[in-house]
Amino acid sequence: MAAGPAAGAPAEPQVTARRMIAFLALIFGMFMAILDIQIVSSSLSEIQAGVSASADEISWVQTAYLIAEVVMIPLSGFLARAMSTRYLFALSSAGFTLASLLCATATSIEQMIFYRAVQGFIGGGMIPTAFAAAYTIFPKRYQPPVMSLVGLVVTLAPTIGPTVGGYLTDALSWHWLFLINVPPGIAATLLCWFLVDFDKPEFSLLRQFDFMGLIGMAVFLGSLEYVLEEGERDDWFQSETIVFFSVMVVLGAILFFYRAFKAKQPVVDLRAYADRNFAVGSVLTFMLGTVLYGLTYLYPLFLAQVRGFNSLQIGETVFVTGAAMFVFAPVVGIFGRKLDPRLVIGAGFVCLIVSSFELLPITKDWGFYEMLWPQLLRGAALMMCMVPINTVALGTLPPSQLKNASGLFNLMRNLGGAVGLAIINTVLNSRWDLHMARLRDAVTWSRPGVVDTLANITAGFQARLGTNAEIAATKEVAKMVRQHALVMAFSDVFLGIAVFLCGAALLVFLVRKPNAGAGAAPAH
Repeated sequence: MAAGPAAGAPAEPQVTARRMIAFLALIFGMFMAILDIQIVSSSLSEIQAGVSASADEISWVQTAYLIAEVVMIPLSGFLARAMSTRYLFALSSAGFTLASLLCATATSIEQMIFYRAVQGFIGGGMIPTAFAAAYTIFPKRYQPPVMSLVGLVVTLAPTIGPTVGGYLTDALSWHWLFLINVPPGIAATLLCWFLVDFDKPEFSLLRQFDFMGLIGMAVFLGSLEYVLEEGERDDWFQSETIVFFSVMVVLGAILFFYRAFKAKQPVVDLRAYADRNFAVGSVLTFMLGTVLYGLTYLYPLFLAQVRGFNSLQIGETVFVTGAAMFVFAPVVGIFGRKLDPRLVIGAGFVCLIVSSFELLPITKDWGFYEMLWPQLLRGAALMMCMVPINTVALGTLPPSQLKNASGLFNLMRNLGGAVGLAIINTVLNSRWDLHMARLRDAVTWSRPGVVDTLANITAGFQARLGTNAEIAATKEVAKMVRQHALVMAFSDVFLGIAVFLCGAALLVFLVRKPNAGAGAAPAH
């Protein structure tokens, strides 16, 4: 396919078979990096047993990856300009593949945490690089279907992560959560090295590298990610560690923003936020990140804690959202060409709100069929939101800002996920405690229903336990109260998400309609 230049207009990029294959290699690398955020989430207990970790230590398998990745994502904009897409992505893909192999060989929790941090940091360079390439190598008329593919990867990868992880762990072992990256990682590295020719490196930029800005950004974002990930577990500011890292967030932010505005060549250029659509789009993708990662976390958590599902059963239940995304992606591509993107985004938020309200009557018996329609609607809605938001935020920026802006844009989505998970965990636990207290006050021996339930359970245990039947029945009633309180807490969280989405939807009115001829100029 070749795009010929219009009269008086700059020449559009040539879309050749070589460039298409190279772009698909970038997209697949991005898919692997995002997938690995969640692929371990349904198999942490198996990894814990494999590396002899404690319950507190195993959470760092995910936290280490997220902290390292969130530092690399904004840094990748500068590195892509200095090293070019070819060098940065090829090195990132090769390093990510090697780190994945090392994760599979880990025999201790210390090794696993270190290898996951390396994997997250190096993998973070692939995500914004592929994003920026989508706008620089395709003519504007091809961008809606291309961004449908990019949006599918961004939303599908974390959604199906628990499903893929569950299947691999059940069929093979937890080692394959990481070994599965090796063959495609090698292929993506080679394809990028030999086929990518989108841009040229500017190695002179490396001589002006702002190390103080990098230190400030690493301390700011790394500490922030730690506080968000570990704050609820450590009871927030009751913990000296959380207080210390909160102070580091403030100090790191001061240094980072000072250098961002004063350095001759800052690590992260914040000028893209002067563009209204990029600024609003970044806020919207932050909010979508809270829902994308929050609900991807909540569904497996409910199925594990309330229903007692194993990793394979969880995967089989939550794959529905990913299937809906895959089916709806081409439809969103058509909408992107035919309709005002603001209408598509607004419709997507409405569908997300409806899908959240559909979860409010949740009970302890909900499983695949009860969650089917909310998941289908959520999958379609995420595509309707994510793809046009990508387009209005990045599609009209000049090429000189795209790589840097892509890093900032992806950072906002990941930070949104971290903030969302922190808030969700805090609200879920506090509401669980509240409902437990209320139910304990309600479940008294003066209520006939409680007495009848206890008598029926005792009779069921009588044949097996004899004189211990009443004690076992009392424990069973306490377990029922605990489970019911947890289900009520989940319903409260889903209501909170629905209200949050109602507020987020109002921001769509701040988005300016892109001009018909606007778009990123061709990259040469």
